Amino acid sequence: MVLGAGMAGLNAAAALQQVGRQVVVLDKGRGVGGRLATRRAEGAVFDHGAQFLTARSPRWRALVDRWSEEGVAVEWCRGFTGEADGHPRWRGQPGMTALAKSLAQGLDVRLQTQVTALRQQDGFWNLSTAANETLLAHALILTAPVPQSLALLDAGGVKMEAALRARLAAITYERCLVVMVTLDARSNVPPPGGVALTDGPIAWIGDNQQKGISVEPALTIHASAEYSLTNWDRPREETARELLAAAAPWLGGRVRQQQMHGWRYSRPERIDDCGALVLSDLPPLIIAGDAFAGARIEGAALSGLAAAEKLLALQ
Repeated sequence: MVLGAGMAGLNAAAALQQVGRQVVVLDKGRGVGGRLATRRAEGAVFDHGAQFLTARSPRWRALVDRWSEEGVAVEWCRGFTGEADGHPRWRGQPGMTALAKSLAQGLDVRLQTQVTALRQQDGFWNLSTAANETLLAHALILTAPVPQSLALLDAGGVKMEAALRARLAAITYERCLVVMVTLDARSNVPPPGGVALTDGPIAWIGDNQQKGISVEPALTIHASAEYSLTNWDRPREETARELLAAAAPWLGGRVRQQQMHGWRYSRPERIDDCGALVLSDLPPLIIAGDAFAGARIEGAALSGLAAAEKLLALQ
């Protein structure tokens, strides 16, 4: 069983199913993808999580090439500064969520299933859910952000060595506040539609219209990690107002509508570069995700594949 239907979980499940293992993927959300998130609102489309992906390793590049052939991935650009750097930035078609949906095809994915505790029981993993269900798994791969996985283990009283617990607790994540705005005219974001900022409260402004996913002018504005952490508990309308004021030079048109979202675990800032970590041999328990193989979509995918390989080596 795999907890989490993001890049790590879906890649782990697909790899295991390819060699004949029966796999169930559980996720508390309403859709697959995790931070590969696409939202629609009154004709506008927003990628409001991960904005694009790159492919460096041969294994990951092969999957991206397959997506490209299928029309699921489209090259967006090769840099945002006006000078190509040779690294294609790929987007999902019609949005980033499409990549996760492609991976999920043929998998047994059960959404809106919130696991509340994990326990060892007679050589199995016992999973309690918010719907008062009890599920059993011969083996388990955890791909949620590490603090969430630790909370599930703590809720079930699962013990681990102090050094291992400290190793996992040392993994930390950045937060990210996101404003999504629909405009009544094209934005001032320069081609190809993305601006990365290093000063001030904003880290990224993405033009979803230039990107090719939205007919309507629609911007995704990511706050910086520092701003997001400092202002996380403030009313969202206040932070939206401040971020839009900072983004004014790039807006171009009048804001027709706006939405906000907060990613509590936006990206790992401290990484345990082991691919995936075995927490228990019997019954098998492995933890994976971008915190174990690099803070990119590629890192999450490769960690999921590493988790599948380590599980197969245990059984």
